[in-house]
Amino acid sequence: MKKILSLATAGALLFSACNSDDDVVMNPLQKGVFTVRVENIQTGKDFFRSGTSDAVGPGGSLSFSFNAGKGSRLSFAAMLAQSNDLFYGFADTGLALYDANGDPVTGDVTSEIMLWDAGTEVNQEPGAGADQAPRQAGANTGMDENGTVRLVADVMDGYTYPANSEVIQMSLAHDGGSEFTVTINNVSDMYAFQSPIAPGVWVVHNSGMPVFTANQVVANGLEGLAEDGENAGTGMFLADNSGYVSPFAPGVFSVSTVGYPLFIDGEVQAGNGLEKLAEDGDPGDLDTYLNGLSSVVGHGVFSEPVGQSGGAPIFPGDAFEFTFEATEGDYLNLATMLGQSNDIFAAFDDMGIALFNNGTPVTGDVTSMLKLWDAGTEVNEYPGAGNNQAPRQAEPNTGDTEEVKVMQVNDGFTYPAVNDLLKVTISAN
Repeated sequence: MKKILSLATAGALLFSACNSDDDVVMNPLQKGVFTVRVENIQTGKDFFRSGTSDAVGPGGSLSFSFNAGKGSRLSFAAMLAQSNDLFYGFADTGLALYDANGDPVTGDVTSEIMLWDAGTEVNQEPGAGADQAPRQAGANTGMDENGTVRLVADVMDGYTYPANSEVIQMSLAHDGGSEFTVTINNVSDMYAFQSPIAPGVWVVHNSGMPVFTANQVVANGLEGLAEDGENAGTGMFLADNSGYVSPFAPGVFSVSTVGYPLFIDGEVQAGNGLEKLAEDGDPGDLDTYLNGLSSVVGHGVFSEPVGQSGGAPIFPGDAFEFTFEATEGDYLNLATMLGQSNDIFAAFDDMGIALFNNGTPVTGDVTSMLKLWDAGTEVNEYPGAGNNQAPRQAEPNTGDTEEVKVMQVNDGFTYPAVNDLLKVTISAN
């Protein structure tokens, strides 16, 4: 008690010694109302993965591989070179890569291949026409037809064409996980009618008719592919419209004074709800956990996209917003699941970001401080194709369990830069 009194007396003497013109005024802590906007800034894509294939001469073969999750389909197109505008392909909707039981389709799929007429050039006798690719004077010669894409069997042009299985054979192998390998064999060397299979294109997609639509006019470079084996035009169209796109799930935010409320970089996180948020996009348990932390002065769930009613993920062009009060010395963190992943989430560093800088509220674009984190609770699969990722898993909390430390994602797969996925901005009043 004597010590406390002596300190108080010393303090009184110190202040009384000051000149009356220099009275000390203690500035109150700064406060503010902040609004955070989390926007999905990705560009939507129609297809998941695409590529081009080389020509295959009689007796030759080629292979290509890709990843595809449940619900995916494969489309391809490659010209029968000894023709005017015929090409091989599946039905316009493509070939399902998984059966009704969710098992990968494997083995010989030649029976699914059809010979299509692009309807862009009048047919001549197969293997003999002067305007067919091996004999034409230049690309895009021959009489225009101005027709639509049809099965050559429905064209009834009076010519006889070889059975598909006497020119092309195709097989599918499942390499494990979500990876497939396609092998195309040109078997025409074993038959009287021999023809190269021209360079082609392939694309993995979930719906639609990416290469052509039956009974419709060709588009997106297919005329060049079907008449001249020129796959660059269609290949570029597919490439421009293919890629990884992911929603971001409803998330949680925290305002804290000290500590690491959501996760600790380099430590295994268990029991606080981070697993549910990172694997299944469910922020409820993590938000409840924050109730018990004395260092957390505010928290909540953001789940309703701006302009919508009800909880939902944000897709390209959508955004979450949330508002809170904070005082100088407070830190903000947030966490939202990268939907097309097993357990990856976007957040700031584990402590969060300071909301004031020398008394001034932090505002503007803070995306550069955002990172992609791996929760370390589920083994990662190929991004956007893993069958245990939220859009394709049979139920929540599926996938191979792991118990490793939380860290910035570094699993050998390629992800877009975080600033190509999200934009996070802060405003203050």
